[in-house]
Amino acid sequence: MKRDIFIAGIIQGSCRGKDIFDQNYRRRLTILLRKALPKSNVFCPVEEHPQSVDYASVKARDVFFDLMNRAAKSDILVAFLPQASLGTAIELWQAHQAKKIIFTISPMTENWVIKFLTNKNFLTLEDFEKFVTSGAFRNFVEEHNGK
Repeated sequence: MKRDIFIAGIIQGSCRGKDIFDQNYRRRLTILLRKALPKSNVFCPVEEHPQSVDYASVKARDVFFDLMNRAAKSDILVAFLPQASLGTAIELWQAHQAKKIIFTISPMTENWVIKFLTNKNFLTLEDFEKFVTSGAFRNFVEEHNGK
């Protein structure tokens, strides 16, 4: 089963300036998802654009809109949100509007973006890892193919 998987998640969050949130979760998710669906294309925006916070305005704008389009075109979006992220909220909206499968990893269970745009939310990265390694992730994707 070949799928395009988009890894969304907090980069700058509420930081002022160019500080970024620890991005180690992205590597962990990439490895996990590639093992679960080996024929899939796992796309990570930070892997593709590691210096994006330093991009000039025109390039940053082009990358921003390209990422929003990629989120909508992916088959599956997995978002890590330990706290709010404006960009990730837009990626979730784009994927939702395109009727894609969306998994979130977030303790913000009462947040309406998490509550209403997500197929399934996990409180922690460890909970999501258990879901994936148990085979439930693959089963969910197969059952919700195109729905």
